Amino acid sequence: MDTKNVLYELRTKSGLSQDELAKKVFVTRQAVSRWETGETVPNTETLKLLSEVFDVSINTLLGAPQKRVCQCCGMPLEDEIIGRNKDGSPNEDYCKWCFADGTYTYSDMDELIEVCVQHMAGENFSEEQARAYMRQVLPTLDYWKRYRELGDDGEFERFKKQLIGEINDLHVEGMPEVRSLNALVGKYVNLEYRLPNGASVKFLDDGTTYLGTQLEPEFGGERCFGVLANLDFILVCTYAAEGADPELVLYKKR
Repeated sequence: MDTKNVLYELRTKSGLSQDELAKKVFVTRQAVSRWETGETVPNTETLKLLSEVFDVSINTLLGAPQKRVCQCCGMPLEDEIIGRNKDGSPNEDYCKWCFADGTYTYSDMDELIEVCVQHMAGENFSEEQARAYMRQVLPTLDYWKRYRELGDDGEFERFKKQLIGEINDLHVEGMPEVRSLNALVGKYVNLEYRLPNGASVKFLDDGTTYLGTQLEPEFGGERCFGVLANLDFILVCTYAAEGADPELVLYKKR
């Protein structure tokens, strides 16, 4: 799809007139009209503003001419999983799992490989094959090639260790010791809990990336423990298979 068609489709789906869109990106209505007829295309700075207005990547605005992958884990990048900078703008080089709120969430390649292997292994791809594949691919990605430049000298890892210590100090009955935390996008872990008064509530933001893990209970059983945390809180819950029938065990502000 050409840029002119992409912009027209996004504008009309958003319910914006040409004049309303023009005001949001600081151009004239005539400029928007010329974009949509294909006479001109937005400049780089305007594309950045349009990307924020429509919450899509610049790659999408340009008709998706490039097939992009996360430069940390190698996952194909779609608009809905693109990472965010500190100001909330999209970062088109990374997925939400590897880059959130301007922070890289992995500094240990081996740890990332093990996380990826859990999702890649299956009938047609053994764990050994998945691990070998990731060991071959990751060193070719920009983040790992430029790690000394882009890394944070272990600051985020120190934060994770501190968080793990705080979680273990809660001594939740039946929950084994937390040894690691992975990046988890809210959309996939935002369970709905029923309160004593009968109301239901969700505690997470679908678009935010959190740190968390799933743990098998020490005493067996069919329910798992789920742990989620960030700078502001620690949440512990239990749930059945596929996140069914969740129960809140603990919600603590940090």
